[in-house]
Amino acid sequence: VSRARVNVAHHYDLSSELYDLFLDADRQYSCAYFAEPSLGLDQAQQAKKVHLAAKLRLDRPGLRVLDIGSGWGGLGLYLARETSADVTGVTLSVEQHRLSSERAVAEGLADRCRFVLQDYREERGRYDRILSVGMFEHVGRHNYHEFFERINQLLAEDGVCVIHSIGRSDAPSPTDPFVRKYIFPGGDLPSLSEVVGAVARVNLLVTDIEILRLHYAETLKAWYERVCAQQKEIVSLYDERFFRMWSLYLVGAEMGFRHQGLMVFQLQLVRRIDGVPITRDYMVDWERSHWRGTVSSAQRAGRGEAVSHASATRGRGVDRTKAPCRRQVTHLAASHAVAAADLVDRVWGSPGAVRPPPARRAAPPSRNQPWRHRSPRLNEMFVRGDHCTDPD
Repeated sequence: VSRARVNVAHHYDLSSELYDLFLDADRQYSCAYFAEPSLGLDQAQQAKKVHLAAKLRLDRPGLRVLDIGSGWGGLGLYLARETSADVTGVTLSVEQHRLSSERAVAEGLADRCRFVLQDYREERGRYDRILSVGMFEHVGRHNYHEFFERINQLLAEDGVCVIHSIGRSDAPSPTDPFVRKYIFPGGDLPSLSEVVGAVARVNLLVTDIEILRLHYAETLKAWYERVCAQQKEIVSLYDERFFRMWSLYLVGAEMGFRHQGLMVFQLQLVRRIDGVPITRDYMVDWERSHWRGTVSSAQRAGRGEAVSHASATRGRGVDRTKAPCRRQVTHLAASHAVAAADLVDRVWGSPGAVRPPPARRAAPPSRNQPWRHRSPRLNEMFVRGDHCTDPD
């Protein structure tokens, strides 16, 4: 538990102002759900909350809900507000706990939405619904059995649990060393085979699996563009090295979802075979009745949300769609190798380096070399170990 606290603090206890600069107004720091292609980031994050709530089958008021890894409280507050559920959120981040508790008080929901600074393994009692979004990636392979065993103990006999996590569509493989060292120490991205096997060993039933393929790629793209638009502010909070590291993390992760087999899975679990209806109609009905997404003409043009987000953060009317061209990766590049080489040159400060021609490609990843990238330049970095050294 103590090690988990240190790992969480490394990433989530960074300056509150940093996350204000690139997240949506509700501070959703996980994959958005683009229910309509024209949605902006804020609306897609709202759609994500509706999509998850539909899978919890919140069919009556007063249900006891446990949110494991509750972040800055947005999802728990949404459930308490929309369904009159009694929500308990647990987090190991001091900053997230402080802000989420303040939000609950400010919204007048503190009587039925509370946030606790503790590890999920320390939680006691039984819950009708359990939800975990963006936390399972931090559990670690050696702890999967313990995680689902604890879920089994905390979930009521007729309860429903939903797990939302980044995963791999291919065989199990190690976490990228750059990400593990600088971004998410202790993190692991599971393959679906590992997760389902761990669930089966504790006698929970998998009743629904959904794979979100490119939703996180679009989310990361939006975050990256906002980070680029706020470069000066981020450098003033930290330094140029941090900005380069953070931008590499975001765009590198996006490329992982577009080209390297990463995806997001949503897993619905129950203890009883009749824990949920035998069709998915109840999910669709909930989503249709609670999704109030409307797309304005400004948002269709990609402008409205960017200006409103800037105003909601630090009062600067910056159009986030106009990030400096020299800081952008060409998202529609014909060659992934060329785009990746351009990214590495920019982050590691070697402008003018010779780019590999589009036809030059490294061999695809193999089981013996799961770290192998399709970009020759990234391959050279991993072989030399440059990705494990300071970006400056």
